Amino acid sequence: MKRRDDVLLVDGYNMIGAWPMLARLKDENLEDARDKLLDMLADYQGYTGMEIVVVFDAHQVPGSGAMFKQHRVTVVYTKEKETADACIERLAVEKAKRSRNLFVATSDLVEQHVAFGKGALRISARELLTDVQQNRKSIEKALERPLSNHRNELDNALSLDVRMKLERMRRGEP
Repeated sequence: MKRRDDVLLVDGYNMIGAWPMLARLKDENLEDARDKLLDMLADYQGYTGMEIVVVFDAHQVPGSGAMFKQHRVTVVYTKEKETADACIERLAVEKAKRSRNLFVATSDLVEQHVAFGKGALRISARELLTDVQQNRKSIEKALERPLSNHRNELDNALSLDVRMKLERMRRGEP
């Protein structure tokens, strides 16, 4: 069971390649696939409360890398000559000290073993997709429930003195 102070490190391109809907989208537009992944993980984060860090491999792209927030999900583009696997290993060591549970989502078998060695729990791309989809269904089910006929009135929670002052204000009395 995942808790609010847990951390999930995600190998972004690994998920894009392994999740069928993102793999198809990647063939048309890689940026759209990245955005869709981040949207899905943002919903997942909102539901679970976990800290999510998505790492994208930029080792073949010149530059110093980047880190920013998108929908409260931390997005990391690796530095030049740094692989996503190396970045995830580094983050796993840093985050393992500060979180209750550390999860690493990748289908790269070698990376799973390395993450396990760093104290992280492994999640395959398929397992994460299943969890994301199940959480999505739970959210949709909760939104479909009809609103209760009971009103949540503030008046019942206020003291008599406060209610009287508010009533006088409503009437325009001093």
